[in-house]
Amino acid sequence: MFGAPADSNTGADRALLGSYGRPPAGYRLPAATRLGTVELQVSNLARSLEYYQLLLGLAVVAQDEATASLAGVGATEPIVILREVPGTRPVAPGSRLGLYHFAILLPDRPAMGRFITHLSEIGARAGSSDHLVSEALYLQDPDGLGIEVYVDRPRDRWRRVDQELMMATDPLDMADLVRVANGAPWTGMPSDTVMGHVHLHVGDLDAADAFYSEGLGFDRMVWRYPGALFLGAGGYHHHLGTNTWAGGALPPRTQDAKLTAWTIVLPSANDVAALRANLVARGIAVTDEPAGILFADPWGTPVRVRT
Repeated sequence: MFGAPADSNTGADRALLGSYGRPPAGYRLPAATRLGTVELQVSNLARSLEYYQLLLGLAVVAQDEATASLAGVGATEPIVILREVPGTRPVAPGSRLGLYHFAILLPDRPAMGRFITHLSEIGARAGSSDHLVSEALYLQDPDGLGIEVYVDRPRDRWRRVDQELMMATDPLDMADLVRVANGAPWTGMPSDTVMGHVHLHVGDLDAADAFYSEGLGFDRMVWRYPGALFLGAGGYHHHLGTNTWAGGALPPRTQDAKLTAWTIVLPSANDVAALRANLVARGIAVTDEPAGILFADPWGTPVRVRT
């Protein structure tokens, strides 16, 4: 199932919407769910800004002495907020519970090809993978925080086995991505770049399933990938990845650079209220905010939900 090309004879069927995924038993997130801003604690704002602007091509939309908000060029809604906190250290060697990576979604393959060429021209190194549903590059910021930059394949090319979506970690055809860019220059992250998903180290997949599917309302999309569980809403391959690759006994990040919150955006205040009621009914502590709610997963990673 994993590692096979999307069109190989593996018994996979076309992934028509509604033909894959396992929904929660009760509350289910609306199909229009998307992700919003990711908030990061960094050790040196000036150093991080240089990286996020020059290497990633994000643009500053707001800044003060300790905080900067960044978005695609020409966009106004931030997708990343950087906050310098005194005493913060770069991520120590070895994984910790919390952020594995956040994933920036480009609008199309030509944009991905332009980004690959840009990285090559400035001598930046990146990992890469073909996930069947998407094509991805992997980087680390100056504090060692994981970043994915990716582009989705059209949904009519996704495949499933029974109810499970097919994903893999295969070699990426970078040459083809560069080819479709047709020599166009990189001019920064396009304005319609968004936060595509977040991937977290967790202590236990069953507990992650209970919290994020039955509590938060995500559908289970991929559950037989070794050591990982992928969840999404509206048929998306995943808005959230969870894994136990760090080992469940490792502590959360404290003084290390870290993810301080990630954001789920729902269509209406009624949707936020319905989710809040489901969380409270499950004994999950919820803090009300002006535009939504804030709560933490079982490993202390904060989640913000807003309209």
